[in-house]
Amino acid sequence: MPDPLPFPVPLERPLVFFDLETTGLRVEQDRIVELAIIRLSPGGDLLERVRRFNPGIPIPAEASAVHGITDADVADKPPFASRARSLADLLEPCDLAGFNVRRFDLPMLLAEFDRAGVSFDARSRRVVDVQMIFHREEPRDLSAAVRFYLGRELEGAHSALADIRATAQVLGAQMERYGHLPRDLEGLHDYCDEVRPFETALDRWFEAGEDGALRFRRGKHTGVPLAEVARAHPDYLQWMLGLDDLAAEVKEAVRAALTGP
Repeated sequence: MPDPLPFPVPLERPLVFFDLETTGLRVEQDRIVELAIIRLSPGGDLLERVRRFNPGIPIPAEASAVHGITDADVADKPPFASRARSLADLLEPCDLAGFNVRRFDLPMLLAEFDRAGVSFDARSRRVVDVQMIFHREEPRDLSAAVRFYLGRELEGAHSALADIRATAQVLGAQMERYGHLPRDLEGLHDYCDEVRPFETALDRWFEAGEDGALRFRRGKHTGVPLAEVARAHPDYLQWMLGLDDLAAEVKEAVRAALTGP
């Protein structure tokens, strides 16, 4: 067991820092492949644990490129469900902490507990997200970028022309500061896609398989081909067409599925 760790906040009960590595970012479809925790007791004692799991689905190459875990690495590991009860018991008296845990890690963990049939009440505990503290205390808006890269305050902030002039100047400063950045627009586009791929409304609703067929990415039919839903549940697609805020390109795809080839 690691040496005791002094902690700057008094603890009434244990605090668990945790992080997940997964097959992807979709809570409904993706699975946990690795879980690491540090459990800090009120007295300062530490318990560290790392567990890997066989997700039961292939680990995409792009996910392996991020965390380095491949299908072969977890082929002989147990499924999450086999450890879910003991993990819930370990976490039961604890508050939780981590980086981006409120938006990703905790929802993913709760989904896995639910799939395993294990009850886990997140609302009964405190959840501290280090990323949220970071983003709130160190703003990442245009004014902050101007201060960091240009060394001045942004005058006329939220005036469209002032904002876009400053944006162009910040990009120039970034190109000077980071020699590894691509020197062409195609490369910069790909760089930005690696950080956060651009998604259209159609992308948010569907993903295209290798055969080009659309599958739902959200809703009650997540993972099911659009054509299959059109055959088995046309009423659901009719409901979608009645949504006021449904983008035109999504409606076009839904109508095409309903009318068939």
